[in-house]
Amino acid sequence: MEREISAGGVVVRHTAGAWELAVIEPQKEPSAATGKEKRWQKLLLALPKGLVDPGEKPEQTAVREVMEETGLTATLIAKLGDIKYVYVRTWGDQQRVFKIVSFYLLRYESGTIDQIADEMRIEVKRALWIPLAEADRKLAYKGEKDMVRRAQEYLQQHAEFS
Repeated sequence: MEREISAGGVVVRHTAGAWELAVIEPQKEPSAATGKEKRWQKLLLALPKGLVDPGEKPEQTAVREVMEETGLTATLIAKLGDIKYVYVRTWGDQQRVFKIVSFYLLRYESGTIDQIADEMRIEVKRALWIPLAEADRKLAYKGEKDMVRRAQEYLQQHAEFS
């Protein structure tokens, strides 16, 4: 089984007495039957993440992917954990892939959300801020929801970040 190693960021900022989280809405895959997006499909929100490049450390990947997919510059606070799963490629070879994604808590530094390069639009429909308190209801993936809960716990235990 092929392996993939990725990293991503839980990017937070504190505004008006509350925490916000940077998320992306990935481009949806077209329906095989029609070649068009499924109109009934609900909004899918996810955390920015991507493959670790050769010679790159996972925390560097997380910072890079956040910049590429959201337009934001962020600094590393702490590693939150790893998500491990198996998926089947829906393109090409239909191969099963074992994937590990390391997530890092990052603090927003600068940039405007959703100001990303045109070539990233094949992966990211848009990037936006959502209230951190609503992330558990709004994120699509269970493992990513767990990483956000870990981020919330970390921020509660480290008041110096607010």
